[in-house]
Amino acid sequence: MAKVEIKQPIVEEISELLKDSKSAVLVDYRGLTVEEDTNLRRQLRAENVTYKVYKNTMINFAIKGTEYEELSKYLEGPTAIAISKDDATAPARVLYEFAKNAEALELKAGVVEGTLYDQDGIKTIASIPSRDVLISKLLGSLQSPIANMARVLKQIAEKNDEVA
Repeated sequence: MAKVEIKQPIVEEISELLKDSKSAVLVDYRGLTVEEDTNLRRQLRAENVTYKVYKNTMINFAIKGTEYEELSKYLEGPTAIAISKDDATAPARVLYEFAKNAEALELKAGVVEGTLYDQDGIKTIASIPSRDVLISKLLGSLQSPIANMARVLKQIAEKNDEVA
């Protein structure tokens, strides 16, 4: 069997993972213990993020001609890729939080909704709350004035009842 026939399914797998994804973040995992790696994978799975280790050449072939092509300049050394189809900030957020306790994990770069971010940019993206948190904050801020107005109207009604 030719090498191309062996490598083609891997390239297709990466391409399929990246298709319709909102973000992809590259990390250098060199130096992580098995326990740390297991914990990291568990945290990423909980956020519905796919995390896999591929050869740089396979990733490079898969990202050619896509919005992720700019990541090719960061494909040096051992590389793992975290991909999310649901929450654009989830890979960056989980990896950044994990890297705080595991110095061996190094963020390289990532593409979030079509924009390339370097290591510092990924750290900034990681500080953005998830979509669900942002929606709940928005709803809370919309609901607050209405609840306050209802309390004031209730107090006015109660006061009018006492006067009458």
